[in-house]
Amino acid sequence: MEQSLKVVITGASDGIGAALARHYAERGATLGLIARREDLLQALAASLAGTVAIYPVDVRDGAATASAAADFLSRFGRPDIVIANAGVSAGNLTGCSEDVETCQWIFDVNVIGMVKTFQPFLESMCADRRGVLVGIASVAGIRGLPGSGAYCASKAAAIAYLESLRVELRGSGVSVVTLCPGYVRTAMTAHNPYAMPFLLEADDAARRLARAIDQRRAYAVVPWQMGLVARLLRLLPRWMFDRAFANVKRKPRRTAVTR
Repeated sequence: MEQSLKVVITGASDGIGAALARHYAERGATLGLIARREDLLQALAASLAGTVAIYPVDVRDGAATASAAADFLSRFGRPDIVIANAGVSAGNLTGCSEDVETCQWIFDVNVIGMVKTFQPFLESMCADRRGVLVGIASVAGIRGLPGSGAYCASKAAAIAYLESLRVELRGSGVSVVTLCPGYVRTAMTAHNPYAMPFLLEADDAARRLARAIDQRRAYAVVPWQMGLVARLLRLLPRWMFDRAFANVKRKPRRTAVTR
Protein backbone atom coordinates (compact mmCIF):
# COMPACT_ATOMS: atom_id res chain seq x y z
CA MET A 1 0.00 0.00 0.00
CA GLU A 2 1.20 3.50 -0.87
CA GLN A 3 0.28 5.14 2.43
CA SER A 4 2.10 8.38 1.67
CA LEU A 5 0.58 8.97 -1.77
CA LYS A 6 -1.51 12.15 -1.98
CA VAL A 7 -3.73 12.72 -5.01
CA VAL A 8 -6.01 15.59 -6.03
CA ILE A 9 -8.64 14.92 -8.72
CA THR A 10 -11.06 17.37 -10.33
CA GLY A 11 -14.29 16.24 -11.96
CA ALA A 12 -14.27 13.54 -9.31
CA SER A 13 -17.99 13.11 -8.76
CA ASP A 14 -18.65 10.72 -11.64
CA GLY A 15 -17.19 8.89 -14.61
CA ILE A 16 -13.41 8.72 -15.04
CA GLY A 17 -12.79 11.01 -12.05
CA ALA A 18 -14.75 8.81 -9.65
CA ALA A 19 -13.08 5.71 -11.08
CA LEU A 20 -9.65 7.25 -10.52
CA ALA A 21 -10.66 8.11 -6.95
CA ARG A 22 -11.64 4.48 -6.35
CA HIS A 23 -8.37 3.29 -7.87
CA TYR A 24 -6.17 5.50 -5.72
CA ALA A 25 -8.23 4.85 -2.58
CA GLU A 26 -7.51 1.14 -3.05
CA ARG A 27 -3.82 2.06 -3.07
CA GLY A 28 -4.15 3.80 0.27
CA ALA A 29 -3.85 7.34 -1.06
CA THR A 30 -5.02 10.49 0.69
CA LEU A 31 -7.50 12.07 -1.70
CA GLY A 32 -8.66 15.59 -2.45
CA LEU A 33 -11.78 15.35 -4.61
CA ILE A 34 -13.08 18.41 -6.44
CA ALA A 35 -16.37 18.63 -8.36
CA ARG A 36 -19.48 20.78 -8.58
CA ARG A 37 -21.98 18.19 -7.33
CA GLU A 38 -21.60 17.97 -3.56
CA ASP A 39 -24.14 15.17 -3.11
CA LEU A 40 -22.25 12.87 -5.47
CA LEU A 41 -18.93 13.80 -3.87
CA GLN A 42 -20.26 12.97 -0.42
CA ALA A 43 -21.65 9.63 -1.59
CA LEU A 44 -18.35 8.75 -3.28
CA ALA A 45 -16.28 9.77 -0.25
CA ALA A 46 -18.49 7.65 2.02
CA SER A 47 -17.78 4.62 -0.15
CA LEU A 48 -14.00 5.00 -0.06
CA ALA A 49 -11.57 3.79 2.57
CA GLY A 50 -8.89 6.10 3.91
CA THR A 51 -8.60 9.87 4.13
CA VAL A 52 -10.80 11.79 1.69
CA ALA A 53 -11.33 15.55 1.58
CA ILE A 54 -14.11 16.83 -0.67
CA TYR A 55 -14.44 20.26 -2.24
CA PRO A 56 -17.72 21.15 -4.00
CA VAL A 57 -16.10 23.60 -6.38
CA ASP A 58 -16.57 24.59 -10.02
CA VAL A 59 -13.11 24.76 -11.63
CA ARG A 60 -14.20 27.85 -13.55
CA ASP A 61 -14.10 29.67 -10.22
CA GLY A 62 -10.41 30.39 -9.79
CA ALA A 63 -10.72 31.77 -6.26
CA ALA A 64 -12.70 28.75 -5.03
CA THR A 65 -10.32 26.33 -6.72
CA ALA A 66 -7.32 28.09 -5.17
CA SER A 67 -9.04 27.98 -1.77
CA ALA A 68 -9.59 24.24 -2.10
CA ALA A 69 -5.93 23.79 -3.04
CA ALA A 70 -4.80 25.88 -0.08
CA ASP A 71 -6.92 23.79 2.29
CA PHE A 72 -5.49 20.54 0.94
CA LEU A 73 -1.93 21.88 1.17
CA SER A 74 -2.41 23.06 4.75
CA ARG A 75 -3.98 19.79 5.91
CA PHE A 76 -2.00 17.20 3.98
CA GLY A 77 0.96 18.92 2.35
CA ARG A 78 2.04 18.90 -1.27
CA PRO A 79 0.16 16.37 -3.41
CA ASP A 80 2.13 13.80 -5.34
CA ILE A 81 -0.35 13.84 -8.24
CA VAL A 82 -2.83 16.48 -9.40
CA ILE A 83 -5.26 15.23 -12.05
CA ALA A 84 -7.16 17.88 -14.01
CA ASN A 85 -10.03 15.69 -15.14
CA ALA A 86 -13.01 18.09 -15.02
CA GLY A 87 -14.59 18.29 -18.44
CA VAL A 88 -17.82 19.06 -20.23
CA SER A 89 -19.17 18.05 -23.61
CA ALA A 90 -22.02 19.25 -25.79
CA GLY A 91 -22.89 19.29 -29.45
CA ASN A 92 -22.67 22.74 -31.02
CA LEU A 93 -23.10 24.52 -34.35
CA THR A 94 -21.31 27.77 -35.13
CA GLY A 95 -24.30 29.05 -37.10
CA CYS A 96 -26.54 28.96 -34.02
CA SER A 97 -26.17 32.07 -31.89
CA GLU A 98 -27.32 30.27 -28.76
CA ASP A 99 -24.36 27.88 -29.08
CA VAL A 100 -21.79 30.63 -28.58
CA GLU A 101 -22.37 30.45 -24.83
CA THR A 102 -22.00 26.66 -25.00
CA CYS A 103 -18.63 27.04 -26.69
CA GLN A 104 -17.48 29.51 -24.03
CA TRP A 105 -18.56 27.12 -21.28
CA ILE A 106 -16.71 24.18 -22.82
CA PHE A 107 -13.46 26.12 -23.19
CA ASP A 108 -13.75 27.63 -19.70
CA VAL A 109 -14.02 24.19 -18.10
CA ASN A 110 -11.86 22.04 -20.36
CA VAL A 111 -8.94 24.42 -20.86
CA ILE A 112 -8.99 27.36 -18.43
CA GLY A 113 -10.24 25.06 -15.66
CA MET A 114 -7.12 22.94 -16.17
CA VAL A 115 -4.88 25.98 -15.73
CA LYS A 116 -6.78 27.02 -12.59
CA THR A 117 -6.40 23.49 -11.22
CA PHE A 118 -2.63 23.31 -11.65
CA GLN A 119 -1.62 26.85 -10.74
CA PRO A 120 -2.21 26.75 -6.95
CA PHE A 121 -0.09 23.60 -6.56
CA LEU A 122 2.81 24.49 -8.81
CA GLU A 123 4.83 26.58 -6.35
CA SER A 124 5.00 23.81 -3.73
CA MET A 125 5.76 21.16 -6.34
CA CYS A 126 8.60 23.17 -7.83
CA ALA A 127 9.95 24.00 -4.37
CA ASP A 128 10.10 20.27 -3.52
CA ARG A 129 11.15 19.36 -7.07
CA ARG A 130 8.55 16.60 -7.00
CA GLY A 131 5.06 15.88 -8.27
CA VAL A 132 3.03 15.02 -11.33
CA LEU A 133 0.53 17.23 -13.12
CA VAL A 134 -1.90 15.14 -15.19
CA GLY A 135 -4.24 16.57 -17.80
CA ILE A 136 -7.11 14.48 -19.14
CA ALA A 137 -7.47 15.44 -22.79
CA SER A 138 -9.11 13.19 -25.41
CA VAL A 139 -8.59 11.52 -28.76
CA ALA A 140 -11.26 14.01 -29.86
CA GLY A 141 -8.47 16.58 -29.83
CA ILE A 142 -6.65 14.85 -32.71
CA ARG A 143 -8.99 15.92 -35.54
CA GLY A 144 -12.08 18.12 -35.64
CA LEU A 145 -15.42 16.32 -35.85
CA PRO A 146 -18.58 17.93 -37.25
CA GLY A 147 -21.06 19.09 -34.63
CA SER A 148 -18.42 18.87 -31.88
CA GLY A 149 -16.21 21.78 -32.83
CA ALA A 150 -16.00 23.28 -29.35
CA TYR A 151 -15.24 19.99 -27.62
CA CYS A 152 -12.64 18.88 -30.18
CA ALA A 153 -11.00 22.30 -30.20
CA SER A 154 -10.92 22.46 -26.40
CA LYS A 155 -9.20 19.08 -26.22
CA ALA A 156 -6.72 20.07 -28.94
CA ALA A 157 -6.01 23.21 -26.91
CA ALA A 158 -5.55 21.11 -23.77
CA ILE A 159 -3.03 18.87 -25.56
CA ALA A 160 -1.05 21.88 -26.76
CA TYR A 161 -1.21 23.58 -23.35
CA LEU A 162 0.03 20.44 -21.58
CA GLU A 163 2.89 20.07 -24.04
CA SER A 164 3.89 23.70 -23.46
CA LEU A 165 3.75 23.18 -19.71
CA ARG A 166 5.79 19.98 -19.92
CA VAL A 167 8.62 21.75 -21.74
CA GLU A 168 8.31 24.78 -19.48
CA LEU A 169 8.82 22.59 -16.39
CA ARG A 170 11.64 20.51 -17.83
CA GLY A 171 14.37 20.23 -15.22
CA SER A 172 12.09 21.37 -12.40
CA GLY A 173 11.44 17.87 -11.04
CA VAL A 174 7.73 18.22 -11.86
CA SER A 175 6.37 15.89 -14.53
CA VAL A 176 3.49 16.69 -16.88
CA VAL A 177 1.44 13.80 -18.25
CA THR A 178 -1.02 14.18 -21.12
CA LEU A 179 -3.67 11.45 -21.24
CA CYS A 180 -6.04 11.01 -24.15
CA PRO A 181 -8.78 8.50 -23.39
CA GLY A 182 -10.79 7.03 -26.19
CA TYR A 183 -14.39 6.02 -25.52
CA VAL A 184 -15.22 5.30 -21.89
CA ARG A 185 -18.67 4.28 -20.65
CA THR A 186 -19.76 7.35 -18.62
CA ALA A 187 -22.64 9.81 -18.53
CA MET A 188 -20.68 11.89 -21.04
CA THR A 189 -20.77 9.17 -23.70
CA ALA A 190 -24.21 7.76 -22.87
CA HIS A 191 -26.00 9.90 -25.48
CA ASN A 192 -23.49 9.54 -28.31
CA PRO A 193 -25.52 8.50 -31.38
CA TYR A 194 -22.61 6.76 -33.09
CA ALA A 195 -20.51 3.63 -32.69
CA MET A 196 -17.79 3.81 -30.03
CA PRO A 197 -15.00 1.38 -30.89
CA PHE A 198 -12.82 -0.06 -28.10
CA LEU A 199 -15.25 1.21 -25.45
CA LEU A 200 -13.83 0.83 -21.93
CA GLU A 201 -15.59 0.58 -18.59
CA ALA A 202 -14.64 3.49 -16.33
CA ASP A 203 -12.77 1.39 -13.76
CA ASP A 204 -10.76 -0.34 -16.47
CA ALA A 205 -9.91 3.02 -18.03
CA ALA A 206 -8.83 4.36 -14.63
CA ARG A 207 -6.41 1.48 -14.10
CA ARG A 208 -4.85 2.03 -17.51
CA LEU A 209 -4.62 5.79 -17.02
CA ALA A 210 -3.05 5.34 -13.58
CA ARG A 211 -0.47 3.00 -15.08
CA ALA A 212 0.55 5.72 -17.54
CA ILE A 213 0.76 8.20 -14.65
CA ASP A 214 2.96 5.81 -12.66
CA GLN A 215 5.26 5.57 -15.66
CA ARG A 216 5.37 9.39 -15.99
CA ARG A 217 4.52 9.06 -19.66
CA ALA A 218 4.60 12.40 -21.43
CA TYR A 219 1.69 11.42 -23.70
CA ALA A 220 -0.53 8.37 -23.79
CA VAL A 221 -3.69 7.30 -25.58
CA VAL A 222 -5.89 4.79 -23.74
CA PRO A 223 -6.62 2.14 -24.89
CA TRP A 224 -3.63 1.51 -27.14
CA GLN A 225 -5.94 0.52 -30.02
CA MET A 226 -7.30 4.08 -30.07
CA GLY A 227 -3.71 5.26 -30.19
CA LEU A 228 -3.33 3.46 -33.51
CA VAL A 229 -6.56 5.04 -34.75
CA ALA A 230 -5.28 8.46 -33.64
CA ARG A 231 -2.06 8.00 -35.58
CA LEU A 232 -3.99 7.04 -38.70
CA LEU A 233 -6.27 10.05 -38.33
CA ARG A 234 -3.25 12.35 -38.08
CA LEU A 235 -1.89 10.94 -41.34
CA LEU A 236 -5.17 11.05 -43.24
CA PRO A 237 -5.08 13.75 -45.97
CA ARG A 238 -7.56 16.58 -45.39
CA TRP A 239 -9.60 15.84 -48.49
CA MET A 240 -9.96 12.20 -47.45
CA PHE A 241 -10.79 13.10 -43.84
CA ASP A 242 -13.41 15.62 -44.97
CA ARG A 243 -15.09 13.11 -47.25
CA ALA A 244 -15.03 10.33 -44.65
CA PHE A 245 -16.44 12.37 -41.77
CA ALA A 246 -18.77 14.90 -43.43
CA ASN A 247 -21.87 12.78 -42.89
CA VAL A 248 -21.15 11.02 -39.61
CA LYS A 249 -23.76 11.15 -36.86
CA ARG A 250 -23.39 14.10 -34.51
CA LYS A 251 -23.80 14.58 -30.79
CA PRO A 252 -27.18 16.31 -30.19
CA ARG A 253 -26.80 19.99 -29.36
CA ARG A 254 -29.13 19.68 -26.39
CA THR A 255 -26.86 17.07 -24.81
CA ALA A 256 -24.56 18.71 -22.28
CA VAL A 257 -22.75 16.36 -19.95
CA THR A 258 -20.16 17.12 -17.27
CA ARG A 259 -17.66 15.03 -15.40
